[in-house]
Amino acid sequence: MGTAEKHLVYCWIERDGAVLFLRRTEGTFHGGRWELPGGTVEPGEPMETAAVREVAEETGLTIRITGERSRHSWMDVTGRDLRVHARIYVAADGAGEVVLNPGEHQEYAWLTPAKAAGLDLLPHVRETLTP
Repeated sequence: MGTAEKHLVYCWIERDGAVLFLRRTEGTFHGGRWELPGGTVEPGEPMETAAVREVAEETGLTIRITGERSRHSWMDVTGRDLRVHARIYVAADGAGEVVLNPGEHQEYAWLTPAKAAGLDLLPHVRETLTP
């Protein structure tokens, strides 16, 4: 049997030159590290649909995908025979208030990519700071 595949989608949501970053809740996978809003694509779910759904679940924002920023792939960090694929989409948002899901994220910040570079970012997020 071949390597299993997992697909993740994230959104680069920009407001006034700043991008929305989320900090994972302590005690969760990658707890305390920063990432973009996003998550796992469900079986059979279109990628862009998953991105819109994940952003709504994690931030309460209603977004619209406007393009693709980057793609990344890596082997599972826990050692499973699993290849992870991530797509980062560019999204326009409806300018609502961010409401976090405390089960996943404990903090958010609107930061310029240069400021975000100083955070403890997940590697695929760091790679997308400069397209």
